[in-house]
Amino acid sequence: MTAALPKVLTLEQFLAQPETQPATEYIDGQILQKPMPRGKHSRLQFKLSEKINDAAEPTQTALALPELRCTFNNRSIVPDIAVFVWSRIPFDADGEVPNIFNTYPDWIIEILSSDQSQTRVTDNILFSIEHGTQLGWLIDPGERVTIGYQPNQLPKIYGREQRLPILVDLELSLSVEQLFSWLKVN
Repeated sequence: MTAALPKVLTLEQFLAQPETQPATEYIDGQILQKPMPRGKHSRLQFKLSEKINDAAEPTQTALALPELRCTFNNRSIVPDIAVFVWSRIPFDADGEVPNIFNTYPDWIIEILSSDQSQTRVTDNILFSIEHGTQLGWLIDPGERVTIGYQPNQLPKIYGREQRLPILVDLELSLSVEQLFSWLKVN
């Protein structure tokens, strides 16, 4: 059991607190807890991270990290998947992935849970896009669609056999239908 946190803290005070399960986020001075992931959410998160890394790691193009805290512009969020272009990964002195990422992801992926506010998740995606993120996805398993967000463009809803937008230079092609096919385990 975790201790209740005060409702309003500075970002520095928030970051000094122990991590919680599920994760909490710091948005506009408030601490908001993410819902506990369920089966469909977990499966999509795992498979998508795996597919992105299978395509991106061998060529050192990008790296997908699930449930990674990203702190930037006075906000600290935990996207379901944060993807970083290889040249922007803040490797530590030993050449390892660090524990702390004080930067925005290049690609933010959120998977909507049935008990999660679409508005709050969309706000995190739009905030990230406004501060440097190149691509955002909001995956809605209930509707079987993915909403794509890119700078200076209106959001676009992708369904069925439509190909999803991917980070530039990443050799990966994925349709919405392929994405949701991972929910069936053979």
